[in-house]
This record gives sequence, structure tokens and C-alpha cells, in this order.
Amino acid sequence: MFQFLTPAMLDLLWRSLGETLIMTGFSSLFTLIFGLPLGLLLILTDRNGLLQNLAVNRVVGAVVNAFRSVPFIILLVALIPFTRLIMGTALGTWASIVPLSIAAIPYYARMAEVSLREVDHGLIEAARSMGASRWTIIKEVLIPESMPGLIAGFTVTIVTLIGASAMAGAIGAGGLGDLAIRYGYQRFNYPIMAAVVAVLIVIVCLIQWIGDRLVQKVDKRIVKR
Repeated sequence: MFQFLTPAMLDLLWRSLGETLIMTGFSSLFTLIFGLPLGLLLILTDRNGLLQNLAVNRVVGAVVNAFRSVPFIILLVALIPFTRLIMGTALGTWASIVPLSIAAIPYYARMAEVSLREVDHGLIEAARSMGASRWTIIKEVLIPESMPGLIAGFTVTIVTLIGASAMAGAIGAGGLGDLAIRYGYQRFNYPIMAAVVAVLIVIVCLIQWIGDRLVQKVDKRIVKR
């Protein structure tokens, strides 16, 4: 199929790939920076948590659920004024990072909460009985013990962001989604559409493979050979 792509189309494909990687890369970074602490806050302030505060937990949980319940395409449009305030424009690759991050942060926060909740409570109690501080328990028990789940959840989040970035491309964010819509679908250029699909499959498979290898490396339950 690639022999039907002109040099100009190949240049557009490479440029669109770069735009998709920028959108996904930076939004993934912000998702990790803000999503993991948010997941920690949800688990720590829950009933019997290290920082039990049910009022804070319910408010934060409600906000997270509210953002998670809004379809991305609607959130993308609703955040246009906020995106323009932050980035100076609501269009383009860099501007799309704002709605992508805001959509992914609560999503990953819930996934992180699930992984953190699976940590054996006995380990936490043992650490507390030995006089460990709350910060020490978080750093030495909660996060290390839940690391396989955190990595697996982050891998799924990145894959989801790739799909969302393609959706953002349909309204002017650039990237592979924009290329597939404008040059593939609207101009009936099926080779470019097939090329975009092939590239996306390769990216997703590569990210999933890396994520699986990292999980296997840190998972203490897997016997290393």
C-alpha cells in the first residue's frame, strides 16, 4: 500500500506522526504528574486511610467522576475557553495537550486508586507498628507494592490518549487523526488512511510491549528466570 504514497504524502505522514507523539507524550507526562497524586489522595483520605477525611474524599471523588463521565469530544469543545486562556489559542498540536491531559488525569487517578487499594493492608499496619511515618509508608510500601498495577494502568492510559489525540486531530489539533480525515477520508485517499492505521497499530503495540515488559520486571510475583 505504501508504494501509492507520494513523497509529499510521506512527508505529511512523518510530520503528523511527530505531532501525535508530541500530543501523547506531553499529555502522558502531565497525566502521571497529576494523576498519581490524585489517586493517592483518593486512597489516603478514604475510610481507614492514612489521612482519613471523608469530606475531602467525596468532593475529590465527585470531581473525578464528573470529568470522567464527559465524552472527550464534548470536553474538548467545552475546554476551548480554558485552553485559549492557558495556551493563547485553542487550535494546534500544543493547545490539544490541555484537554488531553484534563481528560486523562481523572481516568488514570481512578486506575491508580484501584492499584493502590490492592496493597495488602497488613503491610501498611506492619510499617505503622514499626513507627514508620505516613510519608515513609507511601514511599516505601504503597507505591512500590502497587507498582505493577500503576505501570499497567499508565500503559492503558497512554494507549487511550493515542486514540483521543486522533479525535482531537479531527478538529484542528493536527497529528495522524487530522491526516486521516483531511487527506484520507475527505479526499478518498485510501492508501494514506491505511498508512495511518498501520502506524497507529505499530505505536500501540510497541507501547503495550514496553509496558508489559516493565510490569514483568517490577512484579515480585513473577518468578525471574
